[in-house]
Amino acid sequence: MGWQLYFRLSAMMFLQYAIWGAWAPVLAARLLGPLKMSGKQTGWIYATLPLGCIISPLIAGQLADKWVNTELILAVAHLVGAMLLFVAAWKSTFRSLFVLMLLYSLCYAATLPLVNSLMFHQLAQSNLDVSKHSANIFIWAPIAWALVGYFLTGWRWMFKTGGEGRDCLCVAAILSVVMAVSCSFLPKTLPAKTGEIPVLKAMEMLGDRSFLIFIVISMVAAGMMQFYFLGTAQFMQDMGIASKNVPASMAIAQAVQALATFFGLTLLLKELGPKWTLVVGASCWLLMYIVYVGTKPRWLIVISQSLHGLAYVFFIIVGQIFANEIAPEEIRGSMQALIFAATVGVGLFLGTQFAGVVMDLSKKEGKFQWRPIFMVPCGIMLACVLALVFIFKGQA
Repeated sequence: MGWQLYFRLSAMMFLQYAIWGAWAPVLAARLLGPLKMSGKQTGWIYATLPLGCIISPLIAGQLADKWVNTELILAVAHLVGAMLLFVAAWKSTFRSLFVLMLLYSLCYAATLPLVNSLMFHQLAQSNLDVSKHSANIFIWAPIAWALVGYFLTGWRWMFKTGGEGRDCLCVAAILSVVMAVSCSFLPKTLPAKTGEIPVLKAMEMLGDRSFLIFIVISMVAAGMMQFYFLGTAQFMQDMGIASKNVPASMAIAQAVQALATFFGLTLLLKELGPKWTLVVGASCWLLMYIVYVGTKPRWLIVISQSLHGLAYVFFIIVGQIFANEIAPEEIRGSMQALIFAATVGVGLFLGTQFAGVVMDLSKKEGKFQWRPIFMVPCGIMLACVLALVFIFKGQA
């Protein structure tokens, strides 16, 4: 791969996930803490991105496959998203924040599958092994998430902004502006302009039993990830970890994710195939929730963040690669849109609502009872692992 193409695609991947990583791990602490929102309200705020992912990816995938250059869609969506984030940072009521985060999520959700489809397309156009070379680009996603977490921790140490927590939205907005500008340097990715409707052709693949099973398990597993995003920051603080250290502690997941992407992704796929690599990924989430159920010691809770990083690589990223490999070339943008709509969309939305309700039901005297809360995703992830082992075939 030429260094110019590698640099452009890597910068795109870095900024895309730095934006998400700036607010997603720690915004819940602002909502549950200074803004005094309930678990259900926090769940609805976090549900805005899944809601956006149910709608926007399919529209964006259709546009990119049929009518508009992918890089242009990315630039416009991130620029509008930046403005919405700046406004959201200064809102403190549930209703106003929900509306702004929903509008923002509609913009950001459109970009998630397009980043992948642009990368896969450019690698294929250069006659490169997509599975092998995409790992060298995917690695910048966890690096970005980790670095922005450490940056935010350093910022809070220096400027004492951790108490209010709005700084995470401001950082995300600034990064969105940078991303919008950088899209002008991305290689042109023209639409295929086929006579078919790409989204409908992608959905036809749900008629394959094995692919349908893969989608269903992916939705459920992705939904359980919301217990991690909604609960971990507050869980850590309740276990005695200082709020200013939470972003760095959670960023361990992304540091491990980067190492696993670079050293383990291609090797594991080659040796185990997609089915058993997905089993490994789901099992890592199961182990993490087992640690959470134990609730102590603190050092084990911090170290268990690495299991989330491993799970993301070997389940989420491998799932995206698997979907790309089984899709016809002319609908790969829509196929990425479908997998994002199913997992980050439907899966995370239902998971967010479910996690919020479970958290509220397990709250006594103003405090969350974390052991019964985390026993729920623990049991469901066990079922997902068993389903992958005994039902999913690993092909479509």
